[in-house]
Amino acid sequence: MRRRAELPGASELFRTTVRTPEAPAEHRAAPEAPRQDRSGSGRRKHDAKITVYVSDEELLALEQARLALRAEHGIAVDRGRVVREGVAMLLADLDARGADSVLVRRLLAESGE
Repeated sequence: MRRRAELPGASELFRTTVRTPEAPAEHRAAPEAPRQDRSGSGRRKHDAKITVYVSDEELLALEQARLALRAEHGIAVDRGRVVREGVAMLLADLDARGADSVLVRRLLAESGE
């Protein structure tokens, strides 16, 4: 006899339960244009979470940036907000500049291409 109930896995919990019929090609909407107005989501309840591992130096730099924002600019934010703003900036740059974006250039340089 099992003492614990068997629970569904993440793939079962987060699967799509509603099937939408595939529209014919001539009726499909055009792909959305890249967003130029990205910004961090700010201080609100977030429904999704990711885990990001950083080095000690990166964490220290992030904390120093947070403290500098508070001390020098009067902006009190948490590290998550700083990270969300940084991600929003990189994604907006990627949308606007594509292959010339900072993200593409840095990732290509890192990979040695």
